Amino acid sequence: ILSNVLSQGGTVAELEEQLDGAIEYFSNSLNYGYNPDYDPRSIVGDDYSNVKERGYGNNDAEGPDASHGTHVAGIIAAIRNNNIGIDGVADHVRIMSVRAVPDGDERDKDVANAIIYAVDNGAKVINMSFGKGYAWNKEAVDKAVKYARKHDVLLVHAAGNSSQNNDETDNFPNDTYAKRGFLGLGPKQADNWLEIGALSWKKGEDAPATFSNYGKKSVDVFSPGVDIYSCVPQSDYATFSGTSMASPATAGVAALIRAYYPEFTAQEVRQIILDSAIPQNYKVKKPGSDELVDFSELCATGAIVNAYKALQLAEERSKK
Repeated sequence: ILSNVLSQGGTVAELEEQLDGAIEYFSNSLNYGYNPDYDPRSIVGDDYSNVKERGYGNNDAEGPDASHGTHVAGIIAAIRNNNIGIDGVADHVRIMSVRAVPDGDERDKDVANAIIYAVDNGAKVINMSFGKGYAWNKEAVDKAVKYARKHDVLLVHAAGNSSQNNDETDNFPNDTYAKRGFLGLGPKQADNWLEIGALSWKKGEDAPATFSNYGKKSVDVFSPGVDIYSCVPQSDYATFSGTSMASPATAGVAALIRAYYPEFTAQEVRQIILDSAIPQNYKVKKPGSDELVDFSELCATGAIVNAYKALQLAEERSKK
């Protein structure tokens, strides 16, 4: 956090704000998510051994701290042109709040159930601003991803904030199926999935966020994710950084396309976003180092998301 804030020209006050947020986040993870003696799931009737179970949990979508989710939702859909706070990327869209990862305790069963719930309740684009390095039951999530595909739902996922190459180091959930179906003849990857890296506001070699994960094969495209101003609880606003911010910026573009051009499938919306992204034909610092590499080495498209270009391309393809 220190190197990221200072490298981006941040102030001491901004550094303190982000440090406080990080301390709270990691304290919750250590005290609850990674504490083997803390078992809140028995309270809500969760059977750890039953990955197919769905009838557990509580109905509190906010939880003790809804800052992260509120910030993400604001990026996608904050009301536009009302002279209050910020303008979300998309206009006239509805947010379905599904709290699936409380206090860093991300479990595959929860993620799978959250995806299925969102699909069953009408979601057309699902943003997933979370991730981890180990999957206990990836097959459950893969099944949910396939369920979303069957129902024409696009999934948009944050690549992670560890400055790591996701081609070499696992980051879950992801679009690669653990099993390829009957006799291994099914698809290897989900085609209703976008994996998003984070872009800073700087130009040239400092364009990628220093913390962003990357991958020429595993990350699709980059989107703004540094010093993003958005909503937080108590009618307030704050600046956050992360691929958690880059992902909803892209999900907002997908929502725009689906709102104005509902005839496009999830796969077609995905392709429009990728085909309209603006290529970055120059060398940049590989996140986490000073090594200069072509931007095209950081993601499959070597490009950044552009809402205007995406809508232009959607309009062109809608007439064919």
